[in-house]
Amino acid sequence: MNFRSRDREEPEINLIPFIDVLLVILIFLMLTTTYSKFTQLQLTLPVADAEQMRDRPKEVIVSVAADGRYAVNKATLEGRGVDVLASALRAAASAGPESIVIISADATAPHQSVITVMEAARRAGLTQITFATQSAASAGAQPR
Repeated sequence: MNFRSRDREEPEINLIPFIDVLLVILIFLMLTTTYSKFTQLQLTLPVADAEQMRDRPKEVIVSVAADGRYAVNKATLEGRGVDVLASALRAAASAGPESIVIISADATAPHQSVITVMEAARRAGLTQITFATQSAASAGAQPR
């Protein structure tokens, strides 16, 4: 009988075949994957020329500040509600329903503030709404 202890070898995991298989899978995925951009909307942002601006007596200019305050024809409003804004628009619309509402909103103004102006114009019976733009040259010249 042989009672001597045998030296057992530790089992060893060979990682080289595993790495080879992973590299083959990686190369296969890289070759078969298509990289394409999917966008929901393709937008072209408005740019206006300063020479095209005209003075129209039927215009009602509504300014929206960055913090959501409103001004109708440079007169600051106290409230921020739709009813307050609608009554101010009715008072400023000298041409009645023919008046054009120009929304001049700050770039950082909340989206809801602009929607509130549009809702107030609808309640005031003003259906012609447009947005103020700036020329591309003056947009790039402003400090950020």
